Amino acid sequence: MAGILNINLILKVISLNMFITAIALLICIPVGIYYNESTMAFIVSSVIAMVLGLIILFFSGKRESGYNLHVKDTFITVTVSWLTISLTGSLPYLLSGAIPSFSDAFFESVSGFTTTGSSILTDIESLPMSVLFWRSLTHWIGGIGIIVLVILIMPKFRIGGYHLFTLESSLQERIAPNVKKIGQQLLIIYIFLTVTEIILLHLGNMSIFESVCHAFGTVATGGFSPRNTSIGGYSHYIQYVIMVFMMLGGANFVIHYYILRREFRKIKRNEELKFYLLVIFIIGSVITAGLHFKMGKPVEESFRESFFQVISILTCTGFSTADYLKWPVYLWVILFLSMFIGGSTGSTAGGIKMARHLIVLKNIKATLRRIMHPNAVIPVKLNMNTINDKMNSNILSFVTVYLMIFVAGTLLITFMGVDISTSGGSVATCMAGIGPGIGTVGPSANFAHLPVAAKLLLSALMIFGRLEIYPVLVLFSRDFWRS
Repeated sequence: MAGILNINLILKVISLNMFITAIALLICIPVGIYYNESTMAFIVSSVIAMVLGLIILFFSGKRESGYNLHVKDTFITVTVSWLTISLTGSLPYLLSGAIPSFSDAFFESVSGFTTTGSSILTDIESLPMSVLFWRSLTHWIGGIGIIVLVILIMPKFRIGGYHLFTLESSLQERIAPNVKKIGQQLLIIYIFLTVTEIILLHLGNMSIFESVCHAFGTVATGGFSPRNTSIGGYSHYIQYVIMVFMMLGGANFVIHYYILRREFRKIKRNEELKFYLLVIFIIGSVITAGLHFKMGKPVEESFRESFFQVISILTCTGFSTADYLKWPVYLWVILFLSMFIGGSTGSTAGGIKMARHLIVLKNIKATLRRIMHPNAVIPVKLNMNTINDKMNSNILSFVTVYLMIFVAGTLLITFMGVDISTSGGSVATCMAGIGPGIGTVGPSANFAHLPVAAKLLLSALMIFGRLEIYPVLVLFSRDFWRS
């Protein structure tokens, strides 16, 4: 095993994650004190996380000088890290009695850290404020975690094609010697967006507590709300503010980085950003027309209701202002299909991602042109970068594997006695990290009624989807464990 993986370094990274989780748990204590609630669950959870971190650190031994994580180390580290923080994150739910069932508490914790937003809670507002704060904080932590993973770590190891369509070459060259500096700048952007949204929401007469929770859920494209009605009970102003920040959260954070550095030409050249905005506009316009002409809703209400749900699903946030299952069938079917699109690469959003869909479309276009011009050399390009055959195959394979896992997951949950629409809706929304699905897990329902086995499977699918499938799937490969 030692020849295959650097266990010491892996354990050090996992112990660091435990320490971060322990500190995050302590942040919830002042909230509990302010609202006169018991904070013992957070104290005990933080102590457990800290002790586990120290034990793991003790067994990690001394770090070898000059040794860095390799590809295999990265695969197992990110998977085990997301699993361990999810397990630790379930402790406050269990110890406080807010969610007494392990499968339910684990589901809620995984949903939080993976920024999915699916929930087993039937009465959210009955939970202690400190627990609700922790629930939203898990989103915020998971969001910045995936940004660091996708922008700084995956491109370095050329995992999942991120070196190709998340970053342009000059930025890749700067990242290697300046990982810490660029990581700090991304964190500053993340915090800036969060604080700005908190202020704007509070200006709309939303309480500070709810503003913070909703900002955590928006910038991280998570979707947990401290209200049973999600965003539906708030003013039009609040809904528009959240719409804007969902779009910002679902955009590639490299775009925000370029804005910070005033490199606007690179933003203008980014094809994924254009495609992202175009898809939102087209789907939003189609549904707006359907709500106005088919259901007779006023133009502004149709626009707001349509674009809020469309942006929420495309960015994989999961907030809702309407029960779209009450719309004409063809409209919510469009939303269901949108669950397979996802946000931009390098964002907090989940799903297949805009860049991959754009590459699929470019492949279709190139194939048609090759049929018309058999002798022509027609490369597939993205952001002026030519995609070689190997990378092109990897991206197309990812889409295929994603859909295969969706079908397999749907069948497995159906075999557990769940109806096919609920099975498909729950698997699609959990894999993409969206939140609400269709069937009995729609925007006005929850996942509480599903069998325990289904909840555990969906929890695994959340992690699969969040980590882009391959880093988890490769662990089940025999070749991975060979020297």
